[in-house]
Amino acid sequence: MRCGSPTTSRFVMAEKIRPVEQMLELSDDEAVSAEHLDSQVQKAQEQLVQLKRQQEQIEKQKRELEELSRRQEELENGRAEMTDKLTRALVVLEREAYSVQNRLEQIRLARESFAQHLELVEAIDPRSWNPSDLHKELSRALSTVDDARTEYGEQRSRLQATGATAGEAPLPDVTSDAYEAHNGRSFSQWFQIGVALTLPLIIFGAIALALFFWMASK
Repeated sequence: MRCGSPTTSRFVMAEKIRPVEQMLELSDDEAVSAEHLDSQVQKAQEQLVQLKRQQEQIEKQKRELEELSRRQEELENGRAEMTDKLTRALVVLEREAYSVQNRLEQIRLARESFAQHLELVEAIDPRSWNPSDLHKELSRALSTVDDARTEYGEQRSRLQATGATAGEAPLPDVTSDAYEAHNGRSFSQWFQIGVALTLPLIIFGAIALALFFWMASK
């Protein structure tokens, strides 16, 4: 068998070796490309993580802003509501305070008047009267009682008109049992009857006492 020349053999060997080198060079490029892709994938994953964190932060900020907005709206509504209610309440309370002051003033005046008349009525003591001035003393006492009754009725009407005794036990009427006895007669009427019944005895006793002293002086 005839062999080729050395030059031809070297050419054939070069042709055979070149594809292998090319394959080696392609493998290196492919390796570099794989590492590059892995690096890109890793960077992409890191970016995704960062984006996810940013998204979570944005969502958190959004919730906080929504909560702040809700609370701000709640504040404005609450302010408007309480401003209206407190303003109206102050007007009502001012009117009520004025009314209460009037009632208190009326009560004070009534108390002073009742106390004065009570002192005058309680000072009436028929036992200390001079028999010779019985009619005068009786008229004065009856006038004192009538004045007290009139003043009581007037003050009672004022207290009822202003509502000063609202919710409390009502003051007795001037014609109530506090000023009446049996058969519808008032205290002053019974007092007059009592004096009228005892007056003859008082006069008789005075005459008898005068006669006794006159006889004893002889």
